[in-house]
Amino acid sequence: MAAEVSFDEVKKHNTAKDCWMIISGKVYDITKFLDQHPGGEEILVELGGQDATEAFDDIGHSSDARKMLVDYLVGPLVGAPVKAEGAEADKGGCVIC
Repeated sequence: MAAEVSFDEVKKHNTAKDCWMIISGKVYDITKFLDQHPGGEEILVELGGQDATEAFDDIGHSSDARKMLVDYLVGPLVGAPVKAEGAEADKGGCVIC
């Protein structure tokens, strides 16, 4: 498992050249994905360095889009709640697709 990441560390990565975000208690480096995002990179950069879980869940992306997140995982957020296997944490929605 990747090392835990603090919220203070995530906040440092908030530009188009270095963009991290938190989704459901996990930290993702989506920098390399920005130019591939169908909705444009601007919305992702706007959410960079923040917890984007609500926006991620509100969009309603495909399960394929959610599966892509694993490619960008940095690690769990320090202090993020841990969900049991099979919990509802993995239901639809994705900011990055």
